[in-house]
Amino acid sequence: MKDQSMLRHDWREEELLAVYDKPLLELIYEAATVHRMWHRADEIQLSTLLSVKTGGCPEDCSYCGQAARYHTGIEVQSLLPTETVIAHAREAKEQGASRFCMAAAWREVRDNRDFDRIIDMVKGVNALGMEVCCTLGMLTGEQAKRLQEAGLYAYNHNLDTSENYYDEIISTRTFDNRLQTIANVRNAGITVCSGGIIGLGESKADRLSMLQTLANMEIHPESVPINALAPVQGTPLQDNPKVDIWDMVRMIATARLVMPATMVRLSAERTEMTEAEQAWCFMAGANSIFTGKREKLLVTPNPGIPEDLDMLAKLGLKPMSRS
Repeated sequence: MKDQSMLRHDWREEELLAVYDKPLLELIYEAATVHRMWHRADEIQLSTLLSVKTGGCPEDCSYCGQAARYHTGIEVQSLLPTETVIAHAREAKEQGASRFCMAAAWREVRDNRDFDRIIDMVKGVNALGMEVCCTLGMLTGEQAKRLQEAGLYAYNHNLDTSENYYDEIISTRTFDNRLQTIANVRNAGITVCSGGIIGLGESKADRLSMLQTLANMEIHPESVPINALAPVQGTPLQDNPKVDIWDMVRMIATARLVMPATMVRLSAERTEMTEAEQAWCFMAGANSIFTGKREKLLVTPNPGIPEDLDMLAKLGLKPMSRS
């Protein structure tokens, strides 16, 4: 039973560490118990992510294959036609997705014809009855308002990592820039999707600091993606080791316990997880996965929708429908 009084916004560093470091099975049990108080445990939301503009980004995010300064072999693609995007969204809905996210490799939104086309895409996907999400980089308050008026349900803007470790990963924008965009989204009445990546070379303290920033926001993000680094050849982090599955499970369980009402999304690098490992993530409180067109999540490999539907059926789970 949902109880808003359970939602805290004053988590201390030592409290998060105590949660994260619980004996693993105890941690998973507690997270699964809280999950069942707030969510249907037999449903997983399928969220389809489409890159509507790929590559050529001026940012220097060390993990990203779409940064123009890195030689990753990823083909630059200009903004897709609106009708193509709507067709992808319609197909995703037919396959069971209830949320459709459009990503553009921009540093920031500019008030030009491309943004006008994004507005048309948002209107078109919203008309299909799907939750429509965008991730377009930094956003002003006025731009956020335009997106809200077009029917945007959610805006994704990940913190990526902790404030202390942030400069080790990105130098072309600041952690405060991230927080300002999130504030602009919230003020416009759009739901917030914000999480991060583990496996960047960060410490446990950095991982928990990222969660602390999210959990101590005045309103918790409605959506928190937990990504494992998907190393891309040509980026500075191409040789980082694979994230241990139990680190992912601990992050998901901790996010579930400190943000009970939030959708916790098992995101990048699922191709490196077995079905059994993904099942542990669901048990720990993840209740959404990202699917991608052409079995890609932006520019990295990702399971296809038929493969995901087969996995959910084996686990006795079903796609979540939009309420």
